[in-house]
Amino acid sequence: MAKLFSPIRFKDVTLKNRIVMSPMCMYSCDNQDGIITPFHMTHYISRAVGGVGLIILEATAVEPAGRISAEDLGIWDDNHVSGLTDLVEQIHTNNTKVGIQLAHAGRKAEDEKFTFSPSPLAFNEKYQVPTELDIPGIKRIVKAFADGASRAKKAGFDVIEIHAAHGYLINQFLSPLSNQRSDEYGGSKENRFRFLAEIVEVVKNTFDGPIFVRISTDEYHKDGNTIDDILYFVDKLKDMGIDLIDCSSGGVIPAKIKVYPGYQVKRCETIKQEKEIPTGAVGLITTGIQAEEILQNERADLIFLGRSLLKNPYWVVSAADELTYPLEAPKQYKRGWR
Repeated sequence: MAKLFSPIRFKDVTLKNRIVMSPMCMYSCDNQDGIITPFHMTHYISRAVGGVGLIILEATAVEPAGRISAEDLGIWDDNHVSGLTDLVEQIHTNNTKVGIQLAHAGRKAEDEKFTFSPSPLAFNEKYQVPTELDIPGIKRIVKAFADGASRAKKAGFDVIEIHAAHGYLINQFLSPLSNQRSDEYGGSKENRFRFLAEIVEVVKNTFDGPIFVRISTDEYHKDGNTIDDILYFVDKLKDMGIDLIDCSSGGVIPAKIKVYPGYQVKRCETIKQEKEIPTGAVGLITTGIQAEEILQNERADLIFLGRSLLKNPYWVVSAADELTYPLEAPKQYKRGWR
């Protein structure tokens, strides 16, 4: 049996296969209100019909100032819950589980008058210099993550992913490239981890389902976090009960990244093998054969797909054909799938 199509369990949530729709911003909210639109319903439900095991919604802001763009989804208000609930229910009708990525853009919020970061350092010359977060500001955002987790629970999500990658606010605290504080949230890797630790703790106290964390495993700069730093963070997350590390890379500073099929998998494999924690591999994984190799060789536990699922909502069907796996089609599509 193809491992790609084998079930896997996290806490009380069982995924029917190892294929995950990676969170990807859709920039599609109307009226800058962060509320689900008909586009989101079509976009996500079509991938559930296509057979994905887990869909993780795009970066969803825990406060208005945390949006990457004004068109991002939000979960900072109770008014967001109804639309999210409807979407979760529709995805569930296809035997697909659904997660949400809780996020704060920090200094990379593109449309905000004021942005926030651990230190007053702009991402590049096109971005404004952010306001350095004081302790009350840090506590406010930690509470916003807790409130977001509470709303995610009300909406019926199976999984929460905390976005600590791609140079957004949590990553800004983790990285010495963007965090030059001298208080308890800066300096040592222990202190730089504190903000993420506080967020994990409040999310755990609010949401009893599986919790994933997406991290940038490589910052593409000699003064950034080393692999040893990343392994330290993973160790701490494992001790806190995190269920899976979603292994991406980059974003904390402008960098030219040489991409190729599976370019992020090696560090994913290192984290899985050295820290014995489930991992998700992402980054130009395009074929079923490639995904199967990653799983069969114990390099990851889940396959996160981004561009491949944007291009083809029925990528799962193509992968099943490649691996000669007898995928069961929805009754509406039996004449076309087989």
